[in-house]
Amino acid sequence: MSRKHISIYFQKYYLFFSSAITILFLYACSTTKKVPEGDFLLTKNTFKYEDGKIHDDDVPDYVSQKPNKKQLFLFPVGLWFYNASNPKYDSILNEYMTFPSDMRDQKLRDSLFIKYEHPEYVGKSLFAQRFMHNIGQPPVILDQGKTEISANSIRKFLVYKGYWDTEVKFSHDLDSAAKKAQVNYLITHKDPTNISDYYYNIPDPAIKGIYEEDLNKSLVKGREILDQSILEKEVKRIGDLMKERGYYKFNSSNEEIYFTADTLQSRKQVPLTMDIHKDSIDSPYKITTIGDIKVHLLEKLADTASTTKDSLLGINFYKLDDQFKIMSLWRPIILRKGEVYDQKNLDLTKRNIAATNNFTIIKYNEDLRKNSDSILDVSYYLAPLPKYDFKVSTDINYSQILNFGISPSVDLTTRNIFGGAENLSTNVSGVFGSVVNTKNTEKRSLAYEISAQATLNFPRLLLPFKTWKLIPKRYSPTSSIILGTSVQNNIGLGRINFNGSLNYFANVNDIVSHRLSLFNTQLSLTRNKDRYYDFFPADAEVRNSLFQTYSPALYQDFIDNKISSDDFSELILNDTNFVASLSGEELGTYNTFLQSLINKDRQTQDVLISSMVYNFIYNEIGKKDRPNPMYFNAKVETAGNVFNIFNNREREDGIVSGTSKSIFNIPYSQFVKFDFDVRKYYSLFNNKHTLALRQFIGVGIPYGNSSTMPFVRSYFNGGSNDIRAWRVFGGLGPSDSQLDEKVRSYIMDNVKLTTNIEYRMPFTEMFEGAAFVDAGNIWSLKDNGFGDEFKFNKFLSQMGVGTGLGLRINVAYITLRLDAAYKVYDPNKPMGDRWVINKWQPLKPVLNFAFGYPF
Repeated sequence: MSRKHISIYFQKYYLFFSSAITILFLYACSTTKKVPEGDFLLTKNTFKYEDGKIHDDDVPDYVSQKPNKKQLFLFPVGLWFYNASNPKYDSILNEYMTFPSDMRDQKLRDSLFIKYEHPEYVGKSLFAQRFMHNIGQPPVILDQGKTEISANSIRKFLVYKGYWDTEVKFSHDLDSAAKKAQVNYLITHKDPTNISDYYYNIPDPAIKGIYEEDLNKSLVKGREILDQSILEKEVKRIGDLMKERGYYKFNSSNEEIYFTADTLQSRKQVPLTMDIHKDSIDSPYKITTIGDIKVHLLEKLADTASTTKDSLLGINFYKLDDQFKIMSLWRPIILRKGEVYDQKNLDLTKRNIAATNNFTIIKYNEDLRKNSDSILDVSYYLAPLPKYDFKVSTDINYSQILNFGISPSVDLTTRNIFGGAENLSTNVSGVFGSVVNTKNTEKRSLAYEISAQATLNFPRLLLPFKTWKLIPKRYSPTSSIILGTSVQNNIGLGRINFNGSLNYFANVNDIVSHRLSLFNTQLSLTRNKDRYYDFFPADAEVRNSLFQTYSPALYQDFIDNKISSDDFSELILNDTNFVASLSGEELGTYNTFLQSLINKDRQTQDVLISSMVYNFIYNEIGKKDRPNPMYFNAKVETAGNVFNIFNNREREDGIVSGTSKSIFNIPYSQFVKFDFDVRKYYSLFNNKHTLALRQFIGVGIPYGNSSTMPFVRSYFNGGSNDIRAWRVFGGLGPSDSQLDEKVRSYIMDNVKLTTNIEYRMPFTEMFEGAAFVDAGNIWSLKDNGFGDEFKFNKFLSQMGVGTGLGLRINVAYITLRLDAAYKVYDPNKPMGDRWVINKWQPLKPVLNFAFGYPF
């Protein structure tokens, strides 16, 4: 930036810079405004490690006094607000804020004014003072006694982690003139205490046998640091293991498993022994079995005496009426009388009951039977949820096509439709926003989608036989029937969609799940087909240019409406001599024209898709016992085979697509499609940082009745969850084709590879940063005439690469995301110009605003 530009820049933004200087001045002067004389504002805690940093990320958490929090990474805004309120109100407002929010009113304020002998304040609202006092943070005054407590807490923590001889010293840097203080902690770890040998003593042979089955899974091992937290995790692991094997009362006192370290010979290398004893005389443990299982369905607990008993397959039911069939109450219960106790089955039963969305558990009992410590009786007390649940909501959403839009929605849930806990959910919703006008890219046009959908959910599999004999109830199988329709208008053409499906779900456990969709049918009808070139003027320019090159006379006939655009286009495609005569720029125009026709066929096609979809999901995300979770989603879809068997009627489908078979004069798609989404997350630096990796592979194979994948099943590039350096339909792909970008932008294809790498690091509890690299592209399985075919020896050099930085803001349960991305390698540039690093413009990134993480 030149000196002249810098001068103009400062002149233009002098208000900003003067305001910033003023804020900094206030910051320098106001932080100690309410620090009493003789006291000190704690500004910083420092930690120095004499013999290397060990657990340095955790040590600050054990300090009881921390400086005022800084917002925007630099400034203690909360302290500023607190200091901005008038000091004469501090005592009154401090006590005022101790009262519950529903009691804070003018009457309470007036009583406090009288109490503190300020009757002149009576009647004052003090809104501004209360606001600043409420959102502000009082200055943290140094308490030197707490420093000693903190040093002792740090030492205890490090001893707990295996550093028994740790020393922690401290000192204070006091600035009387500025009324500020800094606390310094000096930490010396010394050598840790290690486990020289590990032994276990388990007199009960059954417990010992179970423990030794998975001995390699023990968290405690010889030659490692004697970390107390590891010992506690091992106790929990053994407890969970034994409860899975039927020992209900195992370690219920938390005193049956204990470790003994022998320090007689050394404090640095100590033998460790684990003991498991039920009592002092080593009584054997007993396996617990499930006894009586009772399910009470009532409005309130007081109704228990009025219920009528019924039973089904060993489970007793107590109901007030016949609102719910017995089978609907039996299905969620995973337990069986006489089976060995397993805590997972009890937890899964409660989850299944909640998942029906028909009941709430108002009470739950599990009691060992009197005079027996090996039979567990279980009782559930359920209350029906309201018959109807009506919701009205409006969301604000963002996408790179729509920008900001609103999404009003009306939902009605009707429970227990047929008496078997079936729920009918109906929804009417809309999305309203604006898109770039294809005729004039400087303007935006109204875009919307209005949809209605009805979903009938069944807490069982809809099959003509007893499915629990095939798929166990512990898999929580469910079914749904979905019918829906939508009207869409986004780029002027618009679509009317109808969809319906029969879906089956099953959860093997809390990690693995399956979904199978049968008769997954979608009918998509395109409106305003004849106006395609009005909405895509770039395609019209390419078409007109080639028309004039081919025949000026025919072009004039086209202008005079004597020959249609489609007929003229078809004439050119069938003229092999004309194509052979082209070279250089004219051949490039022809290829772009050919792609525009493919775009036109895709964008304007009416299509009927009837498919079967199988979806397998493996998801470790959110599981505490999986510190580096993995996510895998595999989906296989096959479409059109049933229609192909019973139909031979053909119709013209498109200029490039040719003829195809149809149902009710609508062509149906025939394809098989594979999607694989693999993600891996690595937790670093005490689980505070995350390295996230993602690989997406998608392949669609049209065959039989289809020469290309349907528009709604094709792949595209770009966007906030994809390759962020390119916007959605932003000109990346297909392959490294050199077609005109205005036409290429709307290309969709049937092969997609995307690789994402993102490093996430926290700044504060609210703010998180990210650095990322994205790479990928789309290809075709066949060459469409402009080098877009996927080839193993070329695809790496044809992948677009982008990188950038991001900011995540965590507000309540919502994560707001802003990513600034830059292109690194653009495969659609001419050879030699594809590395675009030297053309970076740091102040002109591709901005992606979104909600939630990209993956």
